Amino acid sequence: MQNLPVPFDRRVWLECQALVGAGYEVAVVCPKGKADPSYEVVGGVELFKYQPYAPGGSRLSFVTEYVYSFAVTAWHTLKARRKGRFAVMQACNPPDIFWPIAIALRLVDRTRFVFDHHDLCPELYLSRFPDGPALPYRGLLALERRTHRTANHVIATNDSYREIAIRRSGKAPQDVTVVRTGPDPAKLTRGEADPALRRGRRFLAAYIGVMGPQDGVDIIVRAADIVVHEMKREDIAFTIIGSGDCFDELVGLRDELRLNGHVEFTGRAPDELVKKILSTADVGLSPDPKNPLNDVSTMNKTMEYMAFELPVVAFDLRETRVSAAAAAVYVTPNDVREYAKAIVDLMDDEAGRAQLGKFGRARVEDELAWSFQERAYLGVYARITGQAGQAGQGGD
Repeated sequence: MQNLPVPFDRRVWLECQALVGAGYEVAVVCPKGKADPSYEVVGGVELFKYQPYAPGGSRLSFVTEYVYSFAVTAWHTLKARRKGRFAVMQACNPPDIFWPIAIALRLVDRTRFVFDHHDLCPELYLSRFPDGPALPYRGLLALERRTHRTANHVIATNDSYREIAIRRSGKAPQDVTVVRTGPDPAKLTRGEADPALRRGRRFLAAYIGVMGPQDGVDIIVRAADIVVHEMKREDIAFTIIGSGDCFDELVGLRDELRLNGHVEFTGRAPDELVKKILSTADVGLSPDPKNPLNDVSTMNKTMEYMAFELPVVAFDLRETRVSAAAAAVYVTPNDVREYAKAIVDLMDDEAGRAQLGKFGRARVEDELAWSFQERAYLGVYARITGQAGQAGQGGD
């Protein structure tokens, strides 16, 4: 994978642990996080890590980044292969560039290829560059189609992505399995609140996730401006966990709007701090604006909030409704003022917060938890390795 380190990427780490538990030997090639070594073994998983290269946010810089990432990924794949051939190669996106490595391994080792479809790269381009030229979009469509068609099996994160693999790339329905990024309710569970994290205020609203142009974190900062300076609510603190391309820009926006004491950016935080913050928070924020990517994408943070019994404030997006159902308050897409009002209204409705939080936690435990998704995930591996019918089989 190219866009996040492991085990920071929770989905990939859950998949790794599932495979190790089923008896597979697992190696991961991914970028380094801060202070990560080039090689280590964690939880029985070999991690081969390279220094990421992100030259900027222009269209040309993406091409440069992807060429670099492909080259270093291919090199580290060769290093990982020294112990023997791979039965299966799994690639995660974005970007959709690793299918040539799969073809090479198939020719040499008869390796099977599983594509774990995390993001729609063509829609990601449209969301980042809505007025951009059509050629890059067509190129991304071609890369997505080639990745889908090269794969022996496609894992889709939701039914919208499954439909795209079938309709847009021509995959057979039996070769596409939905595996949602279900949280582990045993690990992601509400603990004791730490009042100090509210920074002297009565309520805490929290965000956790990536901070790219399409993620809408600026909406939280602008909504906080309305809450604090227009609605005169000094009793609500905002904590934003994570990092990304827009981190410095967002901190600058916070400072420009005179929200220093109200909005705190933690950067990437260790799991222990994340759990404390989400155990203290009163509301979870999913500010993803409606665009071609977000409307059909599953937001992992939304389900993590639900695991921590947090009611969610979200824009009314197709797949967000599928995930959260009655655990969220839905706002007219991209309306910052309405989003701010929804936060305040929910803070003032203690009974409503409790009801939404309990529903979300029950939905995680009864339907969305990783234990349900794991069976389907291991079923894909059982099928393509010829072990279907043995332990760990799941359904398509």
